[in-house]
Amino acid sequence: MDILNSLRFPFAVDSTSGQLREEHDYDSYIKQLIRQVLLTNLGERINRPDFGCNIKSMVFDLNNPATSTFGKTIVYQALTQWLSNFIKTEGVEVLAEESTLFVNVEYTVIANGEKRFLNVELSI
Repeated sequence: MDILNSLRFPFAVDSTSGQLREEHDYDSYIKQLIRQVLLTNLGERINRPDFGCNIKSMVFDLNNPATSTFGKTIVYQALTQWLSNFIKTEGVEVLAEESTLFVNVEYTVIANGEKRFLNVELSI
């Protein structure tokens, strides 16, 4: 499925045309959107201070079931709030191992009904 006028993440300019680069692969575009939500801290965007989920700060938290449950909750809520027009979040796993946080997201792409998975690894 092709999409039109979707900016590529990370933001880039095409060196030959001087125009903003676009993402034409819809699955890649959706994964980029999910990563943006996961990797953006609250307050990081000036005009959208409530965008993101602060999951990066959990790398330093205690590794226990309560922290894992809290991580699942904030990721699920952020994805539901910011990407509900694009995906239906089916499940979230947050696992901590030493100084690394593993976030696994199971989602369904609304445009085509396909189930997908995205694994993001965050470390110090």
